[in-house]
Amino acid sequence: MTHRERFRRLMHYQSVDRGIHWDFGYLTEAMDRWVEEGLPGEVGCADVPGDRMGRISAYFGKDPTMHVPVHLGLHPGFPYEEIEVRERTVIHRDGDGNIVEEIKEGEHTIPHVIDNGLKSRSDWEKYRAMLDPSDPARHQWDYKAMARQYNEADVPVVIGIGSFVGWIRNWVGAANLGYLVYDDPDLFSEMVNTLCDLFVAMLEPALREIEVDLAWGWEDICFNNGPLVGPNIWRKYVSEPMSRVCGLLRRHGVDVILTDCDGNVQALAPVWLEAGLNGMFPCEVAGNSDAVLLRQQLGKDALLFGGFNKRMLKSKETILEELRRLTPLVEDGGFIPFIDHRIPGYVSYENHRYYEREKLALLGFSKEEVEAIQPLRGMDAALKSVY
Repeated sequence: MTHRERFRRLMHYQSVDRGIHWDFGYLTEAMDRWVEEGLPGEVGCADVPGDRMGRISAYFGKDPTMHVPVHLGLHPGFPYEEIEVRERTVIHRDGDGNIVEEIKEGEHTIPHVIDNGLKSRSDWEKYRAMLDPSDPARHQWDYKAMARQYNEADVPVVIGIGSFVGWIRNWVGAANLGYLVYDDPDLFSEMVNTLCDLFVAMLEPALREIEVDLAWGWEDICFNNGPLVGPNIWRKYVSEPMSRVCGLLRRHGVDVILTDCDGNVQALAPVWLEAGLNGMFPCEVAGNSDAVLLRQQLGKDALLFGGFNKRMLKSKETILEELRRLTPLVEDGGFIPFIDHRIPGYVSYENHRYYEREKLALLGFSKEEVEAIQPLRGMDAALKSVY
């Protein structure tokens, strides 16, 4: 099978020759550690030009995809403005209009937000002007000319579909989002529909020409005990715009539509399914979105991505335990297993190699396919008896 055929069949619960080998990436501390413990420097060193994480993924033989370019975010965005330089951090205004504090050196994760840029309707007008579908910068690709390379590709084709609430949360702040949906629901609804209008306008020209296999959105609006915006609010203000985007995708043959949302999505997932979105990622175990529980809750209507508890990477015994726990989902189909977030620095290079080899055994990779992946050559697998 080609990578594309395999993806399409797996997402429709049809038989495949093997599973799909993807990942979520690695934190800087993990990559630095692995170089010290045996990862070749030309692959993993930070001072080698180019995409460090991409090099490591390729080194471990990750299955490829192609991405359709589409401009959905703020444009031009807010200009960078340095406000204060401290000993270890710098305070600046970011592209979302927020004032944030960020470390100068070391692992750059999520900056600390000091003040959000969107506080009022007058602020919203500045943001709305940056979401104009007619902005020439959003129309820089000739999809008709690009269509052949995508439509004849043998790998899954992916397109981004933006965010309905997560971006608004970024602009107004998590706590303020909770007030906004009650204090000014009309403004909230206007924001969501403005985003929807932009997404429809930008996606339609691409979808007319290019055959897409996977639509990928983002929200990150859940804690480990539930969402910032509950199902009733979502149904009232967000479901219809989401349905418009999902309907557009489905009319053009795209029926794998997921969102990236950490935390506990159990309350919102049924609402998303109603609106046409059917993919859940990353199925974060510690965030109470265990893939096993989601399959029990949602059945095969939900397609699941991720789901391997990163905390189980600490030993070979726990790695096997977690893979065995996920085996029924792999056998069911509609599931691509990989770590439920970026791999942290407490994971040794040896344990990472062990996890990769055992996961490929679970996915049904042949000995020849594994031997083609340089860091896994010569490794036996405890789980090879699964298939």
